[in-house]
Amino acid sequence: MKDISESQARLKGIFNITVTPFTAGGEFDFAGLSRNIERVIGLGYDGILIGGTYGEFPAMTADERATLFRHVMEVVGDRVPVMLCSAGSDARVVRDLTQLAGNLGGLPMVTPPFVSEVTDAQIISFFKQIAPLSRTGILVYNAPGIGITLPPVVLEQLADINGVVGIKQGDLNPTAIDQIASRLGGRLRLFCASDLAFLGPMMCGFDGISTTNSGALPEIILATYRALESGDASTARELHRLWYPYRALARRFGQPQLVKAAMNLRGFDGHHVRAPLSDLQADVIGLVEQELRRLAADPRSGVTLK
Repeated sequence: MKDISESQARLKGIFNITVTPFTAGGEFDFAGLSRNIERVIGLGYDGILIGGTYGEFPAMTADERATLFRHVMEVVGDRVPVMLCSAGSDARVVRDLTQLAGNLGGLPMVTPPFVSEVTDAQIISFFKQIAPLSRTGILVYNAPGIGITLPPVVLEQLADINGVVGIKQGDLNPTAIDQIASRLGGRLRLFCASDLAFLGPMMCGFDGISTTNSGALPEIILATYRALESGDASTARELHRLWYPYRALARRFGQPQLVKAAMNLRGFDGHHVRAPLSDLQADVIGLVEQELRRLAADPRSGVTLK
């Protein structure tokens, strides 16, 4: 993407949150990453997200993240839009990565600075300083999992900042979703940050979703989204219910470690997580395999095992 207008036009649909495959020694497996990207693009995903919370960016150095950005943009080119997570607790790193992401043609995804007792005014000031650094604009990531939940009233102020093209909403409280969809819909792009519960936000008028578990279950999650997108809520609901037992495991044992384990079982390049996360133990992997076999036995899922 070359500018803010193009980002606004293309930022919609279903985006795969691509996990970062690490070797047992903690190194990047770039070949495996490329295969994962090609798989979801080939299936028809509208975009990808790289180096987010489930891409394990907190476990990477700034240089590693920059290398990751460059590799992915070389692989993808301009085939689909790419969100590049430039979030961080050090504003200097955020600035550098945001500028790099925009220069590469990606859309930087930025969280509030996760430091102690930061005020709403300081958060707004931070985004006003960051947004102009990217020629493609920025995506605000409201990510409660890293310690700060932005209320709708603050998101409305951020929406007025020149260069903010969208919000990825991680707080799925129904009241917040209703307020955001009603007040900000049409002003900027709205993304649901979780595939565990995306039917509600999409029915409220969100423009798209980002999905981690599509690394392991790309077929059924894509089919669910496309059904909802076409107005077939009944089929979407049926398919979403079909993979509920998998979602229960994800909530119990954590992402991205469960996603990577499921990918490995399917012959995909999930590989390993980095510390402080730990790979799943054999007994839990057994539960994941059992669930994948159940899904593979149902032709609606599209899931196959190696």
